[in-house]
Amino acid sequence: MQQFLLGGIAVASFAVGVVFLRYWHSSGDRFFLFFALSFWIEAANRVDMAVSESWNESTPVHYIVRVVSYALILLAIWDKNRSRRG
Repeated sequence: MQQFLLGGIAVASFAVGVVFLRYWHSSGDRFFLFFALSFWIEAANRVDMAVSESWNESTPVHYIVRVVSYALILLAIWDKNRSRRG
């Protein structure tokens, strides 16, 4: 059951990443590209968790991947809201 749920989360994360990629392609705004990358990292992390035979939620690797993913979201927000000078 856990693999099924992880697969569902992975597919949903990948689909959301594709939607953000489409928005980036039509607008050219890096904000959407960062969000797409973040969701794809999360999807890859969930796939890795589903196919690993001995995955454990408490291992630091999964949390490091999540921190990188969330850092991309924070970078996207910071990049979007920073002041444009010149």
